[in-house]
Amino acid sequence: MHGLGNDFMVVDNTAGNITFTADQVARLAHRHFGVGFDQLLIVESNVNRDIDFTYRILNADGSEVEQCGNGARCFARFVAQKGLTQNNPIKVQTRSGVISLLINKDNSVRVDMGAPIFTPSEIPLIANAEQDNYQVENYQMGVLSMGNPHCVMLVDDVENFDIEPVALRVQNSIKLPNQANIGFMQVLNSSEIKLRVYERGSGETLACGSGACAAVVYGIKQGLLDSKVTAHLNGGDAVIEYENQGSVYLSGPAEFVFEAQIDL
Repeated sequence: MHGLGNDFMVVDNTAGNITFTADQVARLAHRHFGVGFDQLLIVESNVNRDIDFTYRILNADGSEVEQCGNGARCFARFVAQKGLTQNNPIKVQTRSGVISLLINKDNSVRVDMGAPIFTPSEIPLIANAEQDNYQVENYQMGVLSMGNPHCVMLVDDVENFDIEPVALRVQNSIKLPNQANIGFMQVLNSSEIKLRVYERGSGETLACGSGACAAVVYGIKQGLLDSKVTAHLNGGDAVIEYENQGSVYLSGPAEFVFEAQIDL
């Protein structure tokens, strides 16, 4: 599946009989010798009656992460299409908390991503106090968590900015114990941005939903953006809504590409 070009292998493991090693994930993620994907999404059952599923996310290198907004939209459409639930919205447990997924009539999905986290120790970020901007490896940026850590840098021309060397330098900073996804944001106007994101364990992806949320939240806090913003990502557009210090809502498409079986 894919959400704005951010592509996923989605597996029904509600029976609990599949275990992936990091090496298996890396081989499956390889775009020439495997299936090819940015992340592996695993659908698991949950013992809590108020929660429909557990949602696990493994990066292309096999590392497990806390959140993925584009993946959440694909997750919602997958469990509905496979008849695993009739509920809408759908509540799923991630490593960072419970999120709610609403499938719209046009099959787009609106994700309640929860409230952003700014407390350094909870991001995690090594800093003496919460600030609007931080200096990380001599770059000024916003740092926050959308269930997973994000750094957001403002740039004048994101299409012609060489993001990889900057992203790798920032990701490997001692100030970021769990690394972070690094977003490069160009503000077009108060309701539109262009964004590129270099993700942990995957590199630059065509879209990053949680990264788009983090960028918009940072832009709103800086007084640059309105409460509803369209993020233009390399894979397409997502809409982010945030106001009154509440939840962040991410809306966008989720598409099926193909279905197959593979021998692990």
